Amino acid sequence: MRRLLQALKWVLAGAVLLVLAYQVWVFGHLLWWTQFNPSQTRFMSMRLDELRAGNPGAQLRQQWVPYERISVHLKRAVVAAEDDGFVEHEGFDWEGIQKAMEKNRRKGRAVAGGSTISQQLAKNLFLSPSRSYLRKAQEAAITFMMEAVMDKRRILEIYLNVVEWGDGVFGAEAAAQRYYRIPAAKLGPEQAARLAVMLPNPRKYEKTFGPRLAAHAARIGARMHASQVP
Repeated sequence: MRRLLQALKWVLAGAVLLVLAYQVWVFGHLLWWTQFNPSQTRFMSMRLDELRAGNPGAQLRQQWVPYERISVHLKRAVVAAEDDGFVEHEGFDWEGIQKAMEKNRRKGRAVAGGSTISQQLAKNLFLSPSRSYLRKAQEAAITFMMEAVMDKRRILEIYLNVVEWGDGVFGAEAAAQRYYRIPAAKLGPEQAARLAVMLPNPRKYEKTFGPRLAAHAARIGARMHASQVP
């Protein structure tokens, strides 16, 4: 029994060291990305693998553009649609999280997350789209580190350049070219609102943009002028 307990202690210590090493690895990447742009996110890598399973020559469409070359209408629309308190909170919308927890409790499983833009970026950069409390805990840890080393402008800049906007389409520039044949800098208010409401399920909405989604885009368009962006 003593040997078994000793072995369990070593296993536990090893697991703790692995977790800490992963956090250090994540933190190092976040520090690097304060100055340099991510070349590929975990979401992008996973999506590329899926596409290449059916077509070995498949490529993602993504082109990085600096913050100032992204339409302010798109910035406002995305904040209005995804996280209206983005510039004010420190990475977490506690009211939204509470509502999500209540919804999950009623459903008996994780169906909602109450995620902010910072949390969504943390997930996109490092994690998978699976829903679990363990993944949410790691997402929260990454979000905390991200908010500690990056300002809001940088967080939004990275988010708008790496978020998925369709089948193999990532980032504002690729989305603007894919749907409107214009650069991200030239997106108007209506175009921006329509792109913003696609974000929860872009691969579905690129195929079916129905009346309900159009009405949501109209609501976002009507109030996005009041959204604060960095």
